[in-house]
Amino acid sequence: MKITLTVNGERHRVDVEPRRTLSDALREDLGLTGTHVGCEHGVCGACTVIVDGLPARACLMLAVQADGGSVDTVEGLADDDGTLHPLQEAFSRCHGLQCGACTPGMLMTAAHLLDTEPDPDRATIRAEMSGNICRCTGYLGIVDAVADAAAHRRARPEEAS
Repeated sequence: MKITLTVNGERHRVDVEPRRTLSDALREDLGLTGTHVGCEHGVCGACTVIVDGLPARACLMLAVQADGGSVDTVEGLADDDGTLHPLQEAFSRCHGLQCGACTPGMLMTAAHLLDTEPDPDRATIRAEMSGNICRCTGYLGIVDAVADAAAHRRARPEEAS
């Protein structure tokens, strides 16, 4: 099937089998390998992307389900010139990443959180991030990073996108 996806603002025509997952289409057909595949059961959250404004597990979603839609992946966070998104900077600064397996899904979940709740408290951050599993950080650095990025956005709203 031929489908059309707008990924990180760029329109793509992709020929996929009806059973192909969105994660496979992103990684293998479009070369966007930032979306990680962990459990392939939708449990770990490593494959989280934003589809039409909402977080989605790309390993559970068929590419054909996203036909005509908009998909944001971790590759779309940084600026075209390579300048990191404030969330990416905060994850680095606050030690919210280690092995990197969960990081793309964590970043996309956090980006959606901050887009919908610009001033979350730590309990809200923990609750929203609870669907993403990390085996390295103990979560403290991740919660710190999201809180740090939220504070950065409040201090510099012009850099929030």
